[in-house]
Amino acid sequence: MDAESRNAILITEAQPSQQAQQKARVHKYLFMMAFRVPALVIAGVVYGATHNGLIALAILAVSIPIPWIAVLIANDRPPRGKHEVRFYKYGPPATPSLESRKPTAIEGEVSGTIRDGD
Repeated sequence: MDAESRNAILITEAQPSQQAQQKARVHKYLFMMAFRVPALVIAGVVYGATHNGLIALAILAVSIPIPWIAVLIANDRPPRGKHEVRFYKYGPPATPSLESRKPTAIEGEVSGTIRDGD
């Protein structure tokens, strides 16, 4: 078995392309927003037929958060894969702090003193 076949990536585990993800999000958004206009029309028809403003207001109240929910769902990222880390790793920072860094020869103390006139 050669080195290339051992490091092969399975296509079935590949993430969808950015264009495919964008298209799916647009479809979700349009599907959700497709309920907004009919809800407004239905509220008008219900009010015209029954003259009951409470039912029409209830339909309108249900349709108010639809754009907000549609934007949240459309902007959501795809679910995490099985290989992605789902927790925070505790531990020291990756880079040492300034206090723990040892001075170099240039930054260190001068070994001799300099007198005026030397």
